[in-house]
Amino acid sequence: MPMVSVIMPVFNAGDGSELEQAIQSILQQTFADFELIICDDASTDNTWEHLKRLASLDSRITLLQNVVNQRAGAARNRCIDKSQGRFIAFMDADDISAPNRLQTQLEFLKNHPEIAFVGARGEFFHKVPGDLKQCYWFVDQPQAKDFLMTLPFVHASIMMRRDVIQKVGGYSTEQAVIRSEDYDMLMRAYALGYTGVNMADVMYFIRLDEGTYQRRKYCYRLNECIVKFRGFSKLGLMPKGILYVIKPLIVGLIPIKLLNALKRRYYKT
Repeated sequence: MPMVSVIMPVFNAGDGSELEQAIQSILQQTFADFELIICDDASTDNTWEHLKRLASLDSRITLLQNVVNQRAGAARNRCIDKSQGRFIAFMDADDISAPNRLQTQLEFLKNHPEIAFVGARGEFFHKVPGDLKQCYWFVDQPQAKDFLMTLPFVHASIMMRRDVIQKVGGYSTEQAVIRSEDYDMLMRAYALGYTGVNMADVMYFIRLDEGTYQRRKYCYRLNECIVKFRGFSKLGLMPKGILYVIKPLIVGLIPIKLLNALKRRYYKT
């Protein structure tokens, strides 16, 4: 039985090059006692063929395939149900993990039993890690109030204790949380008394492209508002959090070029 289960949902991976980079970044980890469970969420391109080819390279890879697209939350839940590890590490299919990510996070959780999950500092990249030099908003020990501005964790950089994610109930699959499943799940964890920390080292690289914004339909910004209202209420952050609840709708009205300029200024380090 592996110590760590890495879970990865994937949908329409295109030519498979980014998917292969993501998978290879896990296979090349310094820590080897893991399984990688990938769920193809009913892709309509050649993703399944790419996955079968990549799975043939390493016996630690397990493939799942949904017949009908069920969205990322359901795909992750299916991976979790199939997993065997004591610790669950998240991973997105177009990002890259640093080689020491799993080993460093596992050692931290073993040494800090009071911590439910651990994330890493995330750095954006376009073609190759390091080409943008922009980091995601970083808070080392997020408190409930840190969920107001934005999600204070790079979700896909997280390693979580298996029993915690089971007690939280995994990811919600209701329509109202689509594209905000991560925000919803982590706020529910905090509402139950669990807390996480972020490690200061950059160990997760987030691919940034125009598709990132194209996929963010305005209707999903309404979902984010719903998720924030519910989560902030459970965390005791209302009514002062109401301005942050409607923030996604306001941001959605800003032209992409201006939004990019604002983000570059915001993330400048």
